[in-house]
Amino acid sequence: MNPLKPSMGLGVLHLFCKSSDSVDKNGLEQAVVEASSEGGQVIPISILGHKAEMAFMVLDENWVALRKFQTTISNCGLEIVDSYVSLTEISEYADGVPDEMRNARLYPTLPPEGKTAWCFYPMSKRRNVDQNWFTLEFEKRKKLMYEHGASGRKFSGRVLQVITGSTGIDDFEWGVTLFCEKPDDLKDVVYSMRFDEASAEYAEFGPFYAGIVGDLEQVLEMSL
Repeated sequence: MNPLKPSMGLGVLHLFCKSSDSVDKNGLEQAVVEASSEGGQVIPISILGHKAEMAFMVLDENWVALRKFQTTISNCGLEIVDSYVSLTEISEYADGVPDEMRNARLYPTLPPEGKTAWCFYPMSKRRNVDQNWFTLEFEKRKKLMYEHGASGRKFSGRVLQVITGSTGIDDFEWGVTLFCEKPDDLKDVVYSMRFDEASAEYAEFGPFYAGIVGDLEQVLEMSL
């Protein structure tokens, strides 16, 4: 199949998995090596709680490569119990940001060093009759998002936030992935930012997954 690539940015695939009695560890290692050698990034995560045992956050400009990785780990004996598909993007409220910041959002290098506490959740903006984000004037939305961004910047150094767009691609409009130094950093940043009007009045959240970033060997040891 021919490559399928966005006009800019990367495809992002979150795969949440449970193990089976026939997991092929060597096959999983080969899948990660192959995806990485072809320009992709694979972040293994050991998931806490009952919803999954491990996850892979995979970034690649080629959707075909993402689909190949999904097929391979399934064939290696992992049961994919949940997933999320999105694209790296530049927010419409971030016009004029420096090229360095623009490239960091479109082409992030992950995972960040020293930040092994991990969380993912999807979110959308409300469309209720009296709480419709999309009927607000652009300048009002921009003001609210600037306020929201200012809250997030208070956690600079402690938290790396990767926001990816999924409108028309998956059930919610954005995917939010957090890399933090400590587990309570995850709680603190999400709690603090929920008081902003953009979140308190207009945000809807999907399921949360939390876990520990490691290399594949570490994650398999904890998860299988």
